[in-house]
Order: sequence, then structure tokens, then C-alpha cells
Amino acid sequence: MRRAALGPWVLRCGIAAVWLINGLMCKVLHLVPRHEAIVARMLGPAYASPLTKLIGLAEIGMALWVLSGRYLRLSVAVQIALVLTMNVLGFLLAPDLLLWHHYNLLFAGLFTLVLYYYGFRLTPRPSSLF
Repeated sequence: MRRAALGPWVLRCGIAAVWLINGLMCKVLHLVPRHEAIVARMLGPAYASPLTKLIGLAEIGMALWVLSGRYLRLSVAVQIALVLTMNVLGFLLAPDLLLWHHYNLLFAGLFTLVLYYYGFRLTPRPSSLF
């Protein structure tokens, strides 16, 4: 692997790891019960457990999409939308359950800046969005 290509590859793996850890470990394997409590607060306790697992499976899917490198800019745009949506909802509806409380929104914003840099600045511009 060329040295110039190493940076985007490492960043891609790091981004995928964020989705994989949050999806598999925190939600599917239920190693961080706080995630289910957040879902219960937002969507109600009746279906919080299965919905949390479904969200976790979707996050694992996102990790695989990131690793594939396919439709890079679309992937990054979807990730930015998801991260901001999930964190704004958490900020508004369950700030006491978030790891860093109100500061979670700050870290989400920083992560979206990393995503933007990776997808729209670091990588070459494709001939189309897809």
C-alpha cells in the first residue's frame, strides 16, 4: 500500500470501528445498558430492547459499508445525518443518560467534521456522487 493511501485507509478503519463498537458491543451485546435506556426514553420502554438491537445491527451494517469504500460520499453524508440526528435527539430527550451529557453534542460535531474531512477533502473527487 502506498504511503499516501495509508492515511485514508487508517481513518476509514477508525470510522468503521466507531460504528462497530457502538453497534455490536453497546447495543447488540448489551454491554452498555445506557444505550437501551436512551432508546426507551425516546421511543418508549415497550420495544426498547428489540429496537436497540435493530439499531445496533444497522450500525454494524454501516461499519461494513464504510469498510467497503463503496459510494464513499453518499456513505459519509448518511453518516453525518445519522450522527447529528441521534445526538440532537439524545441532547434534547435524554441528556442525563449520555456519556458526556450535554458535551456529547460537541463530540458528535467533532466526529462529523472528521467524517466530512475524510469523505470530501481527503479522498479524491469521484466523477459522480455514487
